[in-house]
Amino acid sequence: MKAVRVEHGQPVLVTVDPPEGEGVLVDVVSASICGSDFHLMEAGAVEGRIIGHEFAGTTPDGTAVAIEPTLGCGACHYCIDGERRYCEGDRSFLGVTADGGMAEQVIVDPMMLLALPSGLDVGIAALVEPLAVAAHMVRRIGLREGERVAVIGAGPIGLATVAILRDRGVEPVLFARHDHQRAAGEALGARLVGDDGFDIVIDAVGTTESVAEGVERIKPRGRIGLVGYLWDPASLDVGLCSKEVSIIPAAGYSGVGPDRDFDQAARVLAERPDIADVLVSHRFPLDGAVEGFAAAADRTGGAIKVIFEVGSGV
Repeated sequence: MKAVRVEHGQPVLVTVDPPEGEGVLVDVVSASICGSDFHLMEAGAVEGRIIGHEFAGTTPDGTAVAIEPTLGCGACHYCIDGERRYCEGDRSFLGVTADGGMAEQVIVDPMMLLALPSGLDVGIAALVEPLAVAAHMVRRIGLREGERVAVIGAGPIGLATVAILRDRGVEPVLFARHDHQRAAGEALGARLVGDDGFDIVIDAVGTTESVAEGVERIKPRGRIGLVGYLWDPASLDVGLCSKEVSIIPAAGYSGVGPDRDFDQAARVLAERPDIADVLVSHRFPLDGAVEGFAAAADRTGGAIKVIFEVGSGV
């Protein structure tokens, strides 16, 4: 079967044997590129691995599913609370510590399966994963009625956060770098202009500069949510202390059904399939892996989310 494997720090299309072992065989229909894939490749953390943790497909009985790519022991208190990424026993993360979904087929644990809501096209359901990341951030930040919210950064996660906030009845102000990102944010329901003094700022970039901008825009005793990973160390300025700002990071997704972040993300995407029209800027067959990653790396070229169309889903 065809798959995308990291070799010498680069994504390469390879032909490998079909997967074997215990679990549920999934015929992959859609898989998308995450910004973290580039950081992981650069760090050598996924060398020799079939990558891809944003993917969806169909099971042998024809059920359309999204895949929650984290797996734990199922017995420790973290797993019981739905925080499998912190499992104290055996844990894995497809596409990172185990082979992932940029392949024609993958075998997954049944716990990883999320049956898609009726009407949700499995061809766009790779977006459930990044929407779940955004849903987790919004869960963590603890929205209160009437709070003013800003989002800094309009990459895929920043825009996914806008979509989740709109589902919660919030009209966030979006601060974006590129014109195509601003247009995408506006299409999802964000405002592009707003005075500073926000109750909540969600940082979807994760740099010294974006954190400083958040501190500048937040009002005293406000809350800054970090959904953008700090891949490099960030410096904090004195405003964080003088304003008594709370910083709340978010990583991955959590919860137990039917209220886990993945459930919420799938529901939002099913109710608003136009989210995919906004987020998906490029589509490639799996054969176009190299071209797809090149497009995803070029934000100035209009890329937001790159999806690989792997199978038909029929």
